[in-house]
Amino acid sequence: MQAASRIRTALNEGRPSFGMWQMIPGANVSRLLARTGVDWVCVDCEHGNIDDGAMHDAVPAIAATGASPIVRIPDMQGWMVKRALDCGAHGVIVPMLRSAEQARQLVKDAKFPPLGVRGFGSPLSMERFSPAPTFTEYLQQANSTLVTIVQIETQEAIDSIEEIAAVDGIDVLFIGPFDLGNSIGHPILDGVVKQELKDAMAKILKASHDNGKKCGVFSVTGEQAKAFAEQGFDMIAAATDYTVLDFSLRSQLSVAQSAAPPQPGKSY
Repeated sequence: MQAASRIRTALNEGRPSFGMWQMIPGANVSRLLARTGVDWVCVDCEHGNIDDGAMHDAVPAIAATGASPIVRIPDMQGWMVKRALDCGAHGVIVPMLRSAEQARQLVKDAKFPPLGVRGFGSPLSMERFSPAPTFTEYLQQANSTLVTIVQIETQEAIDSIEEIAAVDGIDVLFIGPFDLGNSIGHPILDGVVKQELKDAMAKILKASHDNGKKCGVFSVTGEQAKAFAEQGFDMIAAATDYTVLDFSLRSQLSVAQSAAPPQPGKSY
C-alpha cells in the first residue's frame, strides 16, 4: 500500500512533495488538479465549497490518476476523520490543532486497533489504491500507510510545539500562515509577513525535523512554493483552484479587451 501512496512515497524518500488545493466541487476539477503531476491534491472540506457527497466524488477521481487524495476535514472530530478515511483518502489534514492531547486523540481516531479506535468496514477505502489491497491487506497496512497531518495555526500550538511534534503517529505538522499570523498577533496584511511570523514558522519547521516529523506549508504561488522547498519544507501546496481560475480568467479577458492586465491579489 505504501508504494501505491504517492504522498507516503515522497515523504519516505525525503524529497519535497508538492500538491494542489481543491476548493471547487466536482470530479472533473479533481482530475484536472491531479493530472498536473503533483503528488497529492487536498480536498478542502473546511474552507472549500465541498460537502460530504462532493468529497466522495473527489477522492476516487484523484486516486484514479495516481495522485494521493488528502482530505482537510472541517473540524477535529472523530467521525469526520472516519468519513474521510473510509471514502479512501490517503491521509487527513486536521485544522486548528491546539495541544498534544488533541494530537494523540487524532492518532487514535485515524488508526485501527491496537494503535487506535478506528472502525473497520468501508468497502471503498481499498479501492483508492492501485493495485487495490484486499480487506485484510488494508486492515494490516493502513496504520503505516495513511498520512496523519495536523495544522499548526494557533498560539496554543506554538506554545506546545515540541510536545505536539513528539506525538507518535503524527506524520506532518502543516503550517497555516494566515491563521497562525492572526493567532500570534501578527496577521498577514497587504501581503506583508512580519518577522515574528517568519520566526514562528521557522520554529515549527525545526521542531518537526528535530522530532523526526515532516513539515508542510500552504503557499499561494509557484515561486513561493519553490522558496519553501529551498527552506526545507517537505509538503507544500503549490496552487489553489479558485484563485488560479480567477486570475487566469481576468488575465484572458484583459487581453481580449486590450486592457491592462490584472495584478495578482496581495496575499503573502
